[in-house]
Amino acid sequence: MLKITNVSKYKGMTMMIEFEDREAEFLNQEIVRRYNLKAGLSLPLSAWEDIRAEEEYRKARERALYLLDYRDYSYVDLFHKLEKNYSEDTCYRVMDKMVELGTINDNRYAEGLARHYVEVKCFGSRRAFQEMRGKGLTAEVIKRALAVYDEDEDTTWYDRLYELVERKYLRYLDDEKGVNKVKNALVRYGYSYDLIKDVLRDIGEEYSEEE
Repeated sequence: MLKITNVSKYKGMTMMIEFEDREAEFLNQEIVRRYNLKAGLSLPLSAWEDIRAEEEYRKARERALYLLDYRDYSYVDLFHKLEKNYSEDTCYRVMDKMVELGTINDNRYAEGLARHYVEVKCFGSRRAFQEMRGKGLTAEVIKRALAVYDEDEDTTWYDRLYELVERKYLRYLDDEKGVNKVKNALVRYGYSYDLIKDVLRDIGEEYSEEE
């Protein structure tokens, strides 16, 4: 049994719990109130371990909410962030709570990332897929988010690539060396070689006609 000899305020929201035969420990006042911890109380060691687990859960939950205030995370990405400081069981418990609250939603997160990578960064589907995988999203979730752009009747991948080349690379297409550099750059953007070839051919024909 553990016997509490004193409970006192330490700093801020933290309370110091002193024991008869062991070093003092520190808990948030919310946990102290919940378990009615006070001088003279005796606890089985297992009960104290449960209280410590609740304190760790509280800290991990607050950390998760703090991180989510600044940006979205995938389930896996946030889990990995938390497990650097908290136990696996606590991390799973926190993640279940985040899903329940709706603060973690991989489908919503994937849709936002897809918009960023495709519409803002102008990445092709391959590069967008790779970047999204790096954020801890599953292939199924990513494919579902990117399918919107495959099904877009107004703007195809061809249109996006054509616009990108016109806006950023047109001035490099005057000679073979420049064309090859552009091809390599567009491959890194995540577009297929066949699509790159078609777009560069069509742009070349269009601008040669204008001359």
